Amino acid sequence: MSGAIDVAVAIVGGGIHGAGIAQAAAAAGHSVVLLEQTAAAAGSSSRSSKLIHGGLRYLETGQFHLVRESLHERTTLLRLAPGLVRLRRFYVPIYSQTRRRPWQLTVGLSLYALLSGFGRGAGFGTVPRSQWKSLDGLDQDGLQHVFFYHDAQTDDRAMTEAVLRSGQQLGVRMLCPAQFRNACLREDSVDVSFTCSGSEQQCHARVLVNAAGPWADRLARNITPAIPVPTLECVQGSHLIMDSAAPQGLYYVESPRDGRAIFVMPWHEKLMIGTTETRFRGDPGKVAPTPAEIHYLLGVLKHYFPRFRSDGAAQISASFAGIRVLPGGAGHAFHRSRETLLTADRSDRPRVLSIYGGKLTTWRAVSARAMALIASSLLKRTPVARTDHLSLS
Repeated sequence: MSGAIDVAVAIVGGGIHGAGIAQAAAAAGHSVVLLEQTAAAAGSSSRSSKLIHGGLRYLETGQFHLVRESLHERTTLLRLAPGLVRLRRFYVPIYSQTRRRPWQLTVGLSLYALLSGFGRGAGFGTVPRSQWKSLDGLDQDGLQHVFFYHDAQTDDRAMTEAVLRSGQQLGVRMLCPAQFRNACLREDSVDVSFTCSGSEQQCHARVLVNAAGPWADRLARNITPAIPVPTLECVQGSHLIMDSAAPQGLYYVESPRDGRAIFVMPWHEKLMIGTTETRFRGDPGKVAPTPAEIHYLLGVLKHYFPRFRSDGAAQISASFAGIRVLPGGAGHAFHRSRETLLTADRSDRPRVLSIYGGKLTTWRAVSARAMALIASSLLKRTPVARTDHLSLS
């Protein structure tokens, strides 16, 4: 392809997974180009719950491997990015009507500590009754126990940008704005067509990594010959930022309506609450909280924090929604696996690897798995760095 960019790995998508795989590929000594249609972390990677966590609620659905991996990655990111990832104390209030009983929390938090290897942040316990009134105005009526444990909080956009900068320091070339158009598979490579700043361009790569987030299935269907695309479902998660001072703690509460876990936490000196799980169909670029989601979240907030119950007290200063990509299937999204799905066009010497779903916390582990899957397609190179040694700031 005359005039085409020639690289080992071409990546579409500047979210956390695209940035992470770009960093990992460059650290392994490969040439990398990353195409992003708007800006780094412009999609779901800036619209998460801002947590680097094991996923305590995933224990209920038996996702022990995911929780263990996430807790290991939490430890790693606390070390690599101390300015971006900070350990926080979370509170779990138990009322007479709470579905999850104290013995269940004790078992769950014990398992959480075990899966973390009893390392940093593994400690948990209960808050003495004498201290309950210091918990940001938490409703005391019917309150029976308050547990505490630890997880970490981050700025998801800043984290993604830090990973991308790390990759660029290793030689990653980022093109933005760059709009993927289509790709054509060759015997052992792939030709990618895209527009960059309005001009048509071509890229020849040994492997194309499809890290387009909620656009990933659409991208996959613009590859010829056709490649497998799994059955997927998009679920939006919404958050509200309230015109209220930030709480001192982070609260893991249970929706009185359906028992879902909801976080109430500080964010840029204000209070943030989220998230929801609502099936999404439409343009991912236009996702926004629905009136029903707003009503739902405000209801949870008022239920646990009485100061928001008076007229005009619950004022929203901002809101946002992101999209999770989950495996398709019947039933509620809560019961679907949160494991990242990596799908290659073929098992031997893949030319395309698509990334579906995933958690902010596990981006580095997912990047390592992605590199292992495409290793047979790449020429041997001398690694220049290890991602578990690359500081992020």
